[in-house]
Amino acid sequence: MNIKHLIFNGEGVSLDFKKTITSCEKISRTMVSFANNSGGRLLIGVADDGRIVGVKSEEEEKYMITQAAHLYCRPALDPVFEEIYVDEKLVLMVTIEESDMKPHYALSEDKKWWVYIRVNDKSVLASKVVLDVLKRSSNKDGILLKYTSNEQSLLKYLAENERITAKEYSQLFKISRRNTNRILVNLVLTGVIQLHTNEKEEYYTAS
Repeated sequence: MNIKHLIFNGEGVSLDFKKTITSCEKISRTMVSFANNSGGRLLIGVADDGRIVGVKSEEEEKYMITQAAHLYCRPALDPVFEEIYVDEKLVLMVTIEESDMKPHYALSEDKKWWVYIRVNDKSVLASKVVLDVLKRSSNKDGILLKYTSNEQSLLKYLAENERITAKEYSQLFKISRRNTNRILVNLVLTGVIQLHTNEKEEYYTAS
């Protein structure tokens, strides 16, 4: 693996840089966001701007990561460590695989457990719909989808429009928020529509 090439491409959905680990709470968010998405890698000893600064004590960094993975992530995670020397500086690469036990929760500073997902280069709180999708995607049972007028109205709307938010769908078709979430989760899980999340909003498009 060309570590310099990885660093050159910058942080993203599956890559995060840390000069050092300063907080179990903060790093647990990143780790669960990787596990809840498609997995990812942490490069410890690399600054946010991509400068390779190296780690001073890989044992201390490993200890912090392991503590965070086991005590601050629920279910616990199993990070895989790899030590890589770049220009005579040690970079610790931590791999977090995509989990089949989603959703994973991270323990925050207020002692509450929250679910995070990866959006671009940030770990963000999962919405109610995303949380339900994560919970039910781990359930191997099939999804029985009934096409009522509500589902048909949404699909017709998306055939004529590029996108829609949950709030717009609820208001346009006079559907309760609870039913809106249930319909959207079912349609996302069956691949009929796609869920898109960015830092500002969450919206849906036809698949």
